[in-house]
Amino acid sequence: MSRYCPVSGKGPIGGNARSHSLIATRRRWNVNLQPFKVVIDGKKQTVRMSARAYRTLNKTSKQG
Repeated sequence: MSRYCPVSGKGPIGGNARSHSLIATRRRWNVNLQPFKVVIDGKKQTVRMSARAYRTLNKTSKQG
């Protein structure tokens, strides 16, 4: 299963981990994927999405 959010489209990003001596080794920051139960087409489905996308969906659904 790939590490990307189907709602926001966010995926892992890469960069360098810096030690105390400033040696650069490659690392990656993964998306915070969590299983959430979401209503899609009138049915509850479990979707693995990022926690940030879930918070945004809840915020927009409570406004209207």
